[in-house]
Amino acid sequence: MMEGTGGRGYGRVALALLAAIAAITLAAGCGSDSSAKPISFNGNAYPNGDAANTRNASGPIESSTVSELETAWTLPLTAESSFGAYASTPAVSGGVLYSQDLESNVQAINLESGDVLWTKKYEFADQGPNGVIAADGRVYGGTPTSAFALDQKTGKQLWTVQLTRNEKEGIDMAPGYADGMVFISTVPWNAGSYYEGGGVGTLWALDAKTGKKLWHFDTVPKSLWGNPKINSGGGLWYTPAFDGKGSMYFGVGNPAPFPGAPGAPWGSSRPGPNLYTDSIVKMDAKTGKMDWYFQLTPHDLYDWDLQGPPMLIDSGGRELVLAAGKSGFVIALDAETGKLVWKREVGRHNGHDEDGALAMQGDIAKLKPPFSIFPGTLGGVIAPMSTDGTHVFVPVVNHPVTVASGEKIEETSPENAGEVVALDVKDGSIAWKHEFPTAPAFGATTVSNDVVFATTFDGEVHAFEASSGRQLWQEQLPAGSNAGVTIAGDTVVAPAGIASAEGQTPEIVAYRLGG
Repeated sequence: MMEGTGGRGYGRVALALLAAIAAITLAAGCGSDSSAKPISFNGNAYPNGDAANTRNASGPIESSTVSELETAWTLPLTAESSFGAYASTPAVSGGVLYSQDLESNVQAINLESGDVLWTKKYEFADQGPNGVIAADGRVYGGTPTSAFALDQKTGKQLWTVQLTRNEKEGIDMAPGYADGMVFISTVPWNAGSYYEGGGVGTLWALDAKTGKKLWHFDTVPKSLWGNPKINSGGGLWYTPAFDGKGSMYFGVGNPAPFPGAPGAPWGSSRPGPNLYTDSIVKMDAKTGKMDWYFQLTPHDLYDWDLQGPPMLIDSGGRELVLAAGKSGFVIALDAETGKLVWKREVGRHNGHDEDGALAMQGDIAKLKPPFSIFPGTLGGVIAPMSTDGTHVFVPVVNHPVTVASGEKIEETSPENAGEVVALDVKDGSIAWKHEFPTAPAFGATTVSNDVVFATTFDGEVHAFEASSGRQLWQEQLPAGSNAGVTIAGDTVVAPAGIASAEGQTPEIVAYRLGG
């Protein structure tokens, strides 16, 4: 599955879309190895750059140097799943890149040379987005059923614990870490089951040393709003944010079935707002006690998760939580109270943003299918955002689907476009946007100084001037890309995880200043 499209409950509709967009023809690339430098296994490594999920890197890559990036090395990706070989953002610490593919296998890779230091094989097909983190001498991650910890130096498994309750659930996220605890969630989705009845997304806090279960939080009730035979929902798809003061923030996935089920149109099998789906939740990380929640899309009909990793940022002395999801809105919440500060529409919309509220209120006469919706089940903001402290950089997918009836969504449109939109952190106003007419932005954005990087599904890596959106650099990857880049010092690591044309080879590609 794609980093941007990983899971998130769109099921067979998404499989059809993936087949359509994978027909894009891409150019191939290659690289060469460089000599190794000493490495260190000390320090924490997070896929979103830091515990606040800012995806903001420091180092010598800036607008005046980005044009000097050249291929330093490549590493083949051999995993196979329904959604390619790779869908995560590698994490870097001490000169080591920690990587997980879509068969759940984990590798430690020398950042300088691309040499593999160790491999832990699981060979358990995942849909993504998955990924690992490193902390306290261990590498933490998940397979589709279990959480695990590996020795950071050797890759030896130290513990594993099963978290799924049934064959309807899975795990599709890089975990979080804070104060000796690992945080990882189940979702009602796996390689063989797509939001079938009885799947509950549950967040678990585990002891980092032993894997012992400390507490759990059901993101949706196990009763599933009175109908567990049909309904499912919730769960986390990305790493929570941590404020360093004991609190954590996370986004929750959608309810299902969507838009409804046979004999139960417009979500009528799950009446009400379906808490805590499509919500941002703040809680005490030590105890699991909830402080507040903000639900963006009550009674979601169209798989519009608020799934992205929340970002924490100080704006004029006020701590904000920035979040986005597949409904195509970016929101800023007051971190203390959870109150909405601003809300901004991004990408294409065509008048269906309130359909869930209409259905929840019983006003279904205004819903007259068939009709097309923007964002579709793969539209809106699918992948993580980034920030330079002044702007938030939003990857957008513009792809519609057709709502055939109150019970069925169909994949009917070949349109696949994308954008990167820069919003002012203070008020959400649009500073600039760059459009990709034929390529969805399935990968996260990432910032280095005054440069923002983005990837598109046609396998291109772009670098833009953060203040203006002016394109500074562009490269073609050897395969399609469904993940954001990792930046470490003078190196940009770009996964190309989908072979979408004959002769393509999925690879991780490292670009370095001066090659």
